[in-house]
Amino acid sequence: MGLPGLRPRERSGPGALPRAISALSRALRGRPRPETFRKAKFDLPEAVAELWSLLFSLLWPVHQEGAVAPGDPPEALEGQIRFVKWVLHCYGYGRRHFYQLPEVGSHGSYELLLAFSWLLVYLSLPERFLYLNCVYQGDDAWICSCKDLASYPVPLALSCKGRVDIRYVQWLLGKLRFQWRSLYASQQEQCTLLNKIHLYTRGCHPDPSIGHLSVPEIELLRFPESSKQMLQQLESENSCLEAFLEWKHMELVYWQWMDTVLDANPIGIPNADKQDVFLPEILQYCSPKYLTGEMDRVQKNLEALRQRLQETVNQQRAAWHTKVSRCSQRLPRLPELSTAMMKEIQKTVECELAALEQGCGVKSWSHRLQRLVFREAGEPSHSGTHQMTKVIQVLRREEASLEKTFRRLQEECQQELAILARGLEGVIWILPP
Repeated sequence: MGLPGLRPRERSGPGALPRAISALSRALRGRPRPETFRKAKFDLPEAVAELWSLLFSLLWPVHQEGAVAPGDPPEALEGQIRFVKWVLHCYGYGRRHFYQLPEVGSHGSYELLLAFSWLLVYLSLPERFLYLNCVYQGDDAWICSCKDLASYPVPLALSCKGRVDIRYVQWLLGKLRFQWRSLYASQQEQCTLLNKIHLYTRGCHPDPSIGHLSVPEIELLRFPESSKQMLQQLESENSCLEAFLEWKHMELVYWQWMDTVLDANPIGIPNADKQDVFLPEILQYCSPKYLTGEMDRVQKNLEALRQRLQETVNQQRAAWHTKVSRCSQRLPRLPELSTAMMKEIQKTVECELAALEQGCGVKSWSHRLQRLVFREAGEPSHSGTHQMTKVIQVLRREEASLEKTFRRLQEECQQELAILARGLEGVIWILPP
């Protein structure tokens, strides 16, 4: 595979590396120069400031992607360095020499080059920025099935004794309910308007798989002067796509050069703890002998790991059986379950199975924007699409599960409040509903 007009021998020529880095710089933000990478290979201090700025310019938009309230970036170099170290630590970057670099940016260009290359693979930076620069012309909606929600610290008003005023907590709860109702009402209004636009513009779109116009396309028809800005955005996206294709064509050259960077090691740091990194997209350029050796090594490691896991499982299973047998001897014989209890257990099992099916079905959803396309009932849908009715069913099951968890936590809190109320003499405690 390759770009038209480029021969395979041109990828390994004397100017291949500058072309590869140039294509990479055009596909990313920050526009690093090829000379900066050469200086970083020999750990020259002239490249430190530019590499710190490059890492910050790459990580900041990725970190702010999808944020509810995007913050202002730090302007000082020290703040940017602390931010880069924090993000890399969150991603699991393990070279301790990187975290020992000074925050004044005096040296460490070699370590910064290694961190940049690690991020290039771990975060798939060219693909990520190609997605960020994409111009959307449809009506999109997020389909997110993440269980971990972002937590934001809420400043609590403490009394003179260091306790939280219950009236403040009730006020926060009321404010949260009001904002939730406002958000729900605005979403309902937006869905109603989208439905009208999709229904009234059916048959106006040149793509028969879509069949109707979107809100951005309607805005272009209403205000033709905004088409110039849209044209500029499309040209920028096209240039990023061309740079990305050129980078994928020259990527092997960069990683071959990185092998020489690791072998050079100008600052004398031992690479004993270095682990091999597999790049599936460039394995097609490796020799069959190398692939066979790597597969044999991986197979031996996996077999040894399987044996260790099997031994651990057998030990845990034997200990568990022993513990269960001891507990069963001490417990009295349980009476037979009544019909009501059997129905309750069956209902609980059905809920758990539904939650399990939901978790398995949600895995097929891609965590990204999905285009909304209007379809009449009974119309065939294309492969790879998601029916909103199925999505709504999954969300309703998730809502029921969260409601059940909320009720359980509420009962536990009421029990704890009742226990605390018993310790207060002469105080009448009325539990909230």
